[in-house]
Amino acid sequence: MANEFTAVVERDGQWFIAYSPEVPGANGQGKTKDEALQSLSEAIRLILEDRRDQGLRGIPPDAVVERVSVP
Repeated sequence: MANEFTAVVERDGQWFIAYSPEVPGANGQGKTKDEALQSLSEAIRLILEDRRDQGLRGIPPDAVVERVSVP
């Protein structure tokens, strides 16, 4: 399942800085715009993976866990 997020890219001297307003704390950087976007993509992946892991801790053993899709 692929998700899309907004990427805001700014130039800071010789670096490109990228962040996503939908994912607080997600940011990336690179010497090119593409590097910054790739770095941001990896940051978003790691943040969401961590949040999913944390969110699943402590679920009662008799709870039903399923996935939903968001178009």
